[in-house]
Amino acid sequence: MAGAMGVTGGRVLEWIDKAAYACAVGWARSYCVTAYVGHIHFTRPIPSGHMVEVRSRIAYTGRSSMHIVNEVLSADPREGVFTRACDCLVIFVAMDENRKPKKIPTYVPATEEERRVEAAALSRVQLRRAIEDEMLRQTYTDDSTAPQLTNRFLAKPTDVNWGGNVHGGTAMEWIDEAASACTMAWSGERTAAVYAGGIRFYRPVHIGDLVEVDARLIRTDNRSMTVMVHLRAGDPREGKGNLPVAIHASMTYVALDIDGNPLSARQFTPVTNEDKRLVEHAVTLRKLRRDYEPHPLVQPHHKDFKFTE
Repeated sequence: MAGAMGVTGGRVLEWIDKAAYACAVGWARSYCVTAYVGHIHFTRPIPSGHMVEVRSRIAYTGRSSMHIVNEVLSADPREGVFTRACDCLVIFVAMDENRKPKKIPTYVPATEEERRVEAAALSRVQLRRAIEDEMLRQTYTDDSTAPQLTNRFLAKPTDVNWGGNVHGGTAMEWIDEAASACTMAWSGERTAAVYAGGIRFYRPVHIGDLVEVDARLIRTDNRSMTVMVHLRAGDPREGKGNLPVAIHASMTYVALDIDGNPLSARQFTPVTNEDKRLVEHAVTLRKLRRDYEPHPLVQPHHKDFKFTE
C-alpha cells in the first residue's frame, strides 16, 4: 500500500513516470508522451526518509511506442537493504517536431531475461485492450448517489515538461489526491492506495488549462474501495462544462487505523441504475485481470541487495 504513514501513491506514480520518461527519451532520441500506465500493486508503504531507487528498462517497442518495465525499491538508509515496493508497465509514444508519432529504433532482446521481460510485456496487450474497451463503454452522469469529489485548478508553469505540457506523473499525483480525499471523506479514516490500473492518457494537459479531477467511489468490498477518476482539461474561457477528458483511471484504496493496519470498509449501497451498473463494471475489471493472468514483469523472488558507497 502507498500513503500509509509514508509516501503517497501519487508521488510513487510521479517517480515512475519520470524514470520511464527518461528511459523512453534516451531510446527514441525525441520528445515522448505517456500513453498508458497499468496494473500497479502497491505492496508496502515507502516510509518518509527512505532511500528510493526507480529502475526503468525497455521491454518491447512498436513502430512509435515503447513498453517500459519499472520497479520501485526503497531502503532504510541506516541499513541500506533495498526491497521492492511495486512494479508496473508504462507505455510511451515518441513524437516528432510536429507532435506526431514518429518511428523509433526497434528493440531486440539479447538475453534470456530480456526475452522473458518482452514476453511479459506482450502478455498484457490483450488485457489492456479488454480493460480499455470495458472502461470506454461506461457513462458517468449526475444520476448517482455515490460519494464523489471534484478538484478544480489551473495548470501552473511549474507543472510543465520540456515539451510544453504537464508531466504525466504530475497528473497522476492529482488523480491520487482526488481519489484519496474521496475515500477519506467516505470512510472517515486515513486511506492508502493499494492498486492503480487502466490509467489511459487521451490528450495532453497544457499550461494554463483549467483542470478538473473528478473522483467517484463505485464499489466497496470487505476492506477495499474502488474509485474511478476522470481528469478533464481545457481552455478556462470555455467554462467547466466543455472540458474534454484527458485521463481516465481506476484506483483502489483501503482505510487504515493509527498503526497502519487495514480497516473494514464502510459499505456503499448503490441506489440508481447507473450506480448498480458501475458496481458490475468494477467486478468485470477485476474478473478480466484474474482471467488473463499476465506474466510477471519482474522475477517473483527478487533478491534484496545492500547499498554500498
